Amino acid sequence: MSETFKAVLLEQGEDKVSASVTDVGVDALPEGDVTVAVEYSTINYKDGLVVNGNIGRLVREFPHVPGIDFTGTVEQSDNSAFAPGDKVVLTGWRVGEIHWGGLAQKARVNADWLVPLPEGLTTRQAMAVGTAGFTSMLCVDALEAHGLTPDAGEVLVTGGAGGVGSVAIAILAKLGYTVVTSSGRRELEGYLKELGASEVIDRADLLEAESRPLERERWAGCVDAVAGKTLATVLAQMKYGGSVAACGLAGGNTLETTVLPFLLRGVNVLGIDSVMQPKEHRLRIWQRIATDLPLDKLDNMTRVASLGEVPDLAKSILAGDVRGRTVIDVNA
Repeated sequence: MSETFKAVLLEQGEDKVSASVTDVGVDALPEGDVTVAVEYSTINYKDGLVVNGNIGRLVREFPHVPGIDFTGTVEQSDNSAFAPGDKVVLTGWRVGEIHWGGLAQKARVNADWLVPLPEGLTTRQAMAVGTAGFTSMLCVDALEAHGLTPDAGEVLVTGGAGGVGSVAIAILAKLGYTVVTSSGRRELEGYLKELGASEVIDRADLLEAESRPLERERWAGCVDAVAGKTLATVLAQMKYGGSVAACGLAGGNTLETTVLPFLLRGVNVLGIDSVMQPKEHRLRIWQRIATDLPLDKLDNMTRVASLGEVPDLAKSILAGDVRGRTVIDVNA
């Protein structure tokens, strides 16, 4: 095992947190029973917050390696669940926040946080899925568990150009749903329709809609990665008995609405957490991803970047300028 590896390292200065790509000693890795030679990681919204000065103070101890996802090959294992040579995936468990993450060539974690690479996916494709795609599949699975079927009507995906939205559109379209998506980037309408959206509406239609407790029923289901005013408007437009899978807060963490959609239309809000999902459920969701996500569309929505590009990409994702999924080849 090499004595050093390259990583994005966050360090606390007198007045700010700075990020740089540097060599780190293997002996600096945190405790854990499995050491992984990382192949790919990703840039998620949380990574953007952390790398851009630790906005929100998600990280409390420094130095720190960010990156809430990674895939790679087991190098060493003190746990019988994994052996050297096994291909593995990690998302969640607050890795990249309170535990060193995957924006590095090596990671050491607890075996319980890992799942085997699903059959049919490469390590690159698994990271193109990452937390965003895993969250998308959790949303679809929850909506279907609450009765959503393709013949129920239109399904709305908010923030369609982002990672969660892009994967959700592709999954829902493959499963036979009529998908409508919202976006503030009209130049991406062709991209969103290629993923499977039948219609693209301007996000302003949801943000600037007149605030009424109930509006005309339209949506049978919704994957919402935006929250805020967008979610309030969507709730007022849900069909009777419809459900919203709420999984993000790009539009803010407040929700100003009334109870009327819940009391008069039986609308459900399904909270989706991807971080602390039990392992058995993770395994089932990853198997659904391998089956229900069209890999050609996944490949088309993915770009590959290097560790050195992470600081700039972290700024772009906070500005909403990233389309689809960005995979980080940590060895490039």
